[in-house]
Amino acid sequence: MEYVLGIDLGTSSVKVVLVDEKGSVSGEAVREYELFQPQAGYSEQNPEDWVTQTLSAVAELTEKVSISPQSVKGISFSGQMHGLVLVGDKGHSIRPAILWNDTRTTSQCQEIVDVLGNRLLDITKNKSLEGFTLPKLLWVKQHEPEIYEKAIAFVLPKDYVRYRLTGALHMEYSDAAGTLLLDVTNKEWSEEICSAFSISAALCPELVSSFDCVGTLLPEMASSMGLAEETKVFAGGADNACGALGAGIVNDGAALCSIGTSGVLLSYEEKKEQDFRGILHFFNHAKPNSYYLMGVTLAAGYSLSWFKNTFAKEKKFEEMLQGVSSVPIGSNGLLFTPYLAGERTPYADSNIRASFIGMDGSHSFDHFARAVLEGITFSLHDSLELMRTTGKKEINKIISIGGGAKSELWLQMQADIFNATIVKLTSEQGPALGAAIIAAVGCGWFDTIEDCTETFIQYEKEFSPIPENVIVYEEIYQIYKDIYQQTKELNQRLHVFR
Repeated sequence: MEYVLGIDLGTSSVKVVLVDEKGSVSGEAVREYELFQPQAGYSEQNPEDWVTQTLSAVAELTEKVSISPQSVKGISFSGQMHGLVLVGDKGHSIRPAILWNDTRTTSQCQEIVDVLGNRLLDITKNKSLEGFTLPKLLWVKQHEPEIYEKAIAFVLPKDYVRYRLTGALHMEYSDAAGTLLLDVTNKEWSEEICSAFSISAALCPELVSSFDCVGTLLPEMASSMGLAEETKVFAGGADNACGALGAGIVNDGAALCSIGTSGVLLSYEEKKEQDFRGILHFFNHAKPNSYYLMGVTLAAGYSLSWFKNTFAKEKKFEEMLQGVSSVPIGSNGLLFTPYLAGERTPYADSNIRASFIGMDGSHSFDHFARAVLEGITFSLHDSLELMRTTGKKEINKIISIGGGAKSELWLQMQADIFNATIVKLTSEQGPALGAAIIAAVGCGWFDTIEDCTETFIQYEKEFSPIPENVIVYEEIYQIYKDIYQQTKELNQRLHVFR
């Protein structure tokens, strides 16, 4: 039997899956790493922790499954988007990585708008937001010039790990699309944007396709992981692009709801001339010559984790949600807005904060828990509504992955709020499986990506919207949409006390 490895470098941990030629997951391993928040709005990680924990996870997996090194034919990667890693002349990172959920760059975002105006949207298809990479690069240039001068290149998280494993420095299109430096439709670094901010083109790595083989393993890396040096390494993709691959989102009409730390509502798109003027993200897909449309909730699963850690730290998630099914839809008039870390879609507001609204003495813990689930789902519905009103009306079936797919109650809630059929996968491995698909196709196991996804991905169950629930949730959703505007001014005034 031959195998491939899919490595997903997430925000809190790295996950590695071993997949055989039939698409069966033969084993998996997970390693966590630390998040550093030295001050409010900062979010950083040590890139060396990613490398160390990836090596450890792969070594555990190859030993546990007891396979020969030569039986693993290929490796590919998925990774958290937007994070800035600066590489020095000795081939290592020269400062902690600034992550996607870091919000220190508001002034740099405004500078980008002031300098480029509408040209930014013309070239990159996306707005200037704190999460993207260019504002982080400008922040380092302005606040840490001595570090900036030492950098020979910038890369994104999974590209750094791949570089350390192979010695070959590249960035692929689906991740580069989230930097605000890529000309998305022409698939090249924008000389205009680099020139506007005096960024040397030498800092931008060579661009490759997700399915390109970029090298093999360095001897010391192969040895530490229990793999052969000749193992092929493929470029991989951004976590959302790989999540889409891992759910079979490779044709028109296909859509994905992914709930991790953040939440994503994503739809496949083939037409590169589409222009949503930044209302929704428009990125290159891992599938060659295709794209995807995406809205983001910054604190999706994070909102549920926060709720658990604050009010039910001793309980497991399943135990915490046991009583939610006894609470009627709408949580007896209790609403939650999941803006714990600001919001991305549709508001692009780093200052807005979360709220519970409608509390009275009859509300119990279970009401609050259900309100959190509903609030997260309403926020994702914001993105779906934008898609449907901008030409993607055919979205009526959505694959659900991540934390939102672990609860049948939550899956039915998604069906009712989205007014769409929600599909649960038999084996839900998310972006890690997407990375494995890239390696499998790259190794020549399948003629097309579609052939591979048909073999690797199986559907377990569908959840259809319940008409009477759809009506009630639509009424509550209209109220939910009013809360942002009503609380924006208050949040801005409270911001000075944080």
